[in-house]
Amino acid sequence: MLALDTNVLVHAHRREGPEHVLASSLVRDLAQGAEPWAIPWPCVYEFFSVVTNARIWKDAASTPQQAWAQLAAWLAAPALRLLAENESLIPILADLAQRRRVRGPVIHDARLAALCLAHGVDKLLSRDRDFSLFPELQVENPF
Repeated sequence: MLALDTNVLVHAHRREGPEHVLASSLVRDLAQGAEPWAIPWPCVYEFFSVVTNARIWKDAASTPQQAWAQLAAWLAAPALRLLAENESLIPILADLAQRRRVRGPVIHDARLAALCLAHGVDKLLSRDRDFSLFPELQVENPF
């Protein structure tokens, strides 16, 4: 199963960057396909936070209604799996969180990696290089 990180979702939604066409096509193909794919729950919240943040987008931030409409469209995809925390996450996160370079905000990436591993994700699409700290999870930059 393939999972998407927040940065892929943001590029799929926001039209400003050169990554938009590729990200939008990628997410659309997954949403219209029959193969299971995933979004970790923390990425849902982070997506909403990023695209509605006026400090990032100045006057062009997405409205909460636009952000939620985008999420609703993705959440309606029949093959989408939302990766939620459960008890199986605890030992995986404990291992990842206690690694030498996991400090401060990197715990967020450890949490996402643990969610993916706990749910049997084969590959996470992300531009975030901090995932290299977790070689158990195959990560690919789609851009």
